[in-house]
Amino acid sequence: MATDVIKIINHNHSNWKLNFYLRKKEICGDGVFKSELGEFFEREIGEDGYVGLDVRVTASRTDVVLKTTAPQKVLGEKGRRIRELTSLVEKRFGFKEGGIELYADRVERRSLSAASQAESIKFKLLAGLPVRRACYGAMRFAMEGGARGIEITVAGKLRGQRARGVKFRDGYMLKAGKPAEDMVDIAVRHIMMKQGMFGVKVRIMQPYDPEGKIGVSVEQPDVITVFPPKEDSKDIGKHAQDLPVISGKN
Repeated sequence: MATDVIKIINHNHSNWKLNFYLRKKEICGDGVFKSELGEFFEREIGEDGYVGLDVRVTASRTDVVLKTTAPQKVLGEKGRRIRELTSLVEKRFGFKEGGIELYADRVERRSLSAASQAESIKFKLLAGLPVRRACYGAMRFAMEGGARGIEITVAGKLRGQRARGVKFRDGYMLKAGKPAEDMVDIAVRHIMMKQGMFGVKVRIMQPYDPEGKIGVSVEQPDVITVFPPKEDSKDIGKHAQDLPVISGKN
């Protein structure tokens, strides 16, 4: 009897380990798939304002939504370019025809997208624009677009043979805690220059929007909102004049 119980326990434990291993392998596979897709689209349509992607897996097919600032360029004339990209992805990952579908979605607030600004700085540096001018242009564009704050870090051989990093800041920026996770958009790009590899990191603090359309719908926990006085409170001073005066003398 005891031997049978031990066999059942060992069998259940083995099944649990197998399911855990398969689930872990599936999660890692999904991560590698999304990472490789992102690298491919960054190389192919990076100049057309590519920002990121969303992968949605259904029972019949896989939908990939490309976030870009210029969706018409990604689609191409009569949808020709998006079909070419779909064909390349199908051949690379072994999808059947119609097993994967690509869509292009416009990024409405380009000034508040850290990935968009990082891509902009990347192509400006590749075009030969000085680092300071490229970063100041992105900072001004983000702040005029309503950002609370922006921080740009560029590291590499900026001048001379010794690599160093420089930071450009403007506005207000959170660095730690849950509010920083909710309100700060972060993007990193790597640029292969003649003098070596450059790294660009952009942090943009989003504005507060109760509807969540042009910013985050979560306000900072330390913000104090002072409401205007109600109409009834304005009459308190008038009624106070009619009250009797109580003297402190007995």
